[in-house]
Amino acid sequence: MAKKRVLISFVGTVLDSAQGKGRWLKWRPNIAVHRLAKIERTELFFSEKYRDLAEGIRSDVGEIAPQAEVNLVPMELANPWDFSEVYAALDAWAAAYPFDTENEEYWVHITTGTHVVQICLFLLVESRRMPAVLLQTAPPRAQRRSMAAGDAGHYEIIDLDLARYDALAARLEAVRDDALRYLKNDIPTRNPQFNRMIAEIEQVALQSPLPILLSGPTGSGKSVLARRIFELKKARHLVSGRFVDVNCATLRGDAAASALFGHKKGAFTGAAEQRAGWLKSADKGILFLDEIGDLGADEQTMLLKAIEEKRFYPVGSDHESESRFQLIAATNRDLRAEVRAGRFREDLFARINVWHYSLPALADRREDIEPNLAHQLALAAQELGRSTRFNREAQQAYLAFALSPEAVWTGNFRDLSGSVMRLATLARHGRIDTDLVHAEIERLRWQWREAVSGSLPAATLPEKVRRQDFDAFDLMQLEQVLAVCRRHATLSQAGRALFGVSRLKRASPNDGDRLRKYLARFGLTWADV
Repeated sequence: MAKKRVLISFVGTVLDSAQGKGRWLKWRPNIAVHRLAKIERTELFFSEKYRDLAEGIRSDVGEIAPQAEVNLVPMELANPWDFSEVYAALDAWAAAYPFDTENEEYWVHITTGTHVVQICLFLLVESRRMPAVLLQTAPPRAQRRSMAAGDAGHYEIIDLDLARYDALAARLEAVRDDALRYLKNDIPTRNPQFNRMIAEIEQVALQSPLPILLSGPTGSGKSVLARRIFELKKARHLVSGRFVDVNCATLRGDAAASALFGHKKGAFTGAAEQRAGWLKSADKGILFLDEIGDLGADEQTMLLKAIEEKRFYPVGSDHESESRFQLIAATNRDLRAEVRAGRFREDLFARINVWHYSLPALADRREDIEPNLAHQLALAAQELGRSTRFNREAQQAYLAFALSPEAVWTGNFRDLSGSVMRLATLARHGRIDTDLVHAEIERLRWQWREAVSGSLPAATLPEKVRRQDFDAFDLMQLEQVLAVCRRHATLSQAGRALFGVSRLKRASPNDGDRLRKYLARFGLTWADV
């Protein structure tokens, strides 16, 4: 079924104005476009002082295109040549307008309005704030004679490369900066590697419908980032469906396939009603599969087909179901090692690994602790219904500990969030003092003590190590090293955690290489860990 065509246009206070029968011999853009193309609906912006002109346009459109609906949209601009005012007014309208890209196509008419209006419309279309194409109309050469002969002029759809225009490119860059801040929760992060990664994710989110894989330790922010990607795509009208969040670690046995792919009524004992499943619920939206490494073998096979073909069989059904979802997957495991171990399908990994981003642990981006501290205080204020602040000495003491190698942040942002929430809850009169900070530091030390100095049972040592003769001292040390390694996704991250003090004394530390050589003494590689 063809989509309905919707025109978005301004009243032309000069070009559209004419009275009497002679008005039909004058080329008027908002009338001519209805002769040139089939328009089902027009959103016509006007100022109240030109209401009579707007009403006249609507009446004349009704004569030549009775099927067309013309909505008069009041837009008062104190100064239609003021860039900030015009852009803000149009942006606010676009944000509130119920664009339906599945059933409608939108033409933004740039023939009428001031030059500032036209530039703002360009920007809003190019940044996808308005999911539309640009339309320009023009009169016939011999206007009166041609109009009398039924020639309404011509139109063209415009696809400009706005990067050629410095002023417009600067505006587009500002829109892009807004998107980057949104993906980072408006937190002014300082870690260069993280900022570069977010910049690329913004570009991918707005241009690619292919799967995105987020890896990193538990608590590093994968779920929050996935939802932000969805909300950014939703704001740009790139998806129209839901964000469906599924934790694969909770899917077990026969119920896993049913939860993901749905089932037919009576497919198995207890299937009293038909179920659509999470994939179907994510149609035209985002399916977020957290801890995808925990999916069973059968579910991995079914998921691969669903990603490639957008079709799958619900449990017990002979009829395929369709869902055009985009996949974002997350894991705290090294899926390459899972593939080598035969626990994860190699072809599925290749399919979801098109765009892969590894989120660093909080301990690996300590320069971002201070701005995130302010963010967590704001979240605590929302939760508790009152604002809380550090006094200067207390904040200095907290940051001195938080930035030191002693703070291992094993739970990453979850540790930071819990810590700030405890401080905010216990703060008297909304002030966090040094006594509270010192008590919280002791809590964190106790919380991390086992992570720093605890050991694993000897039975958890790799078999190749237990078959060899090593001193008890060496084995005890190795157990602690492996305990740290298993909490990190990569060799480099584990190395930074293990050599947090000595690395500061080296001009060019190579933590991953130091750890690799240590493991090699026991005949181990990172894959063995």
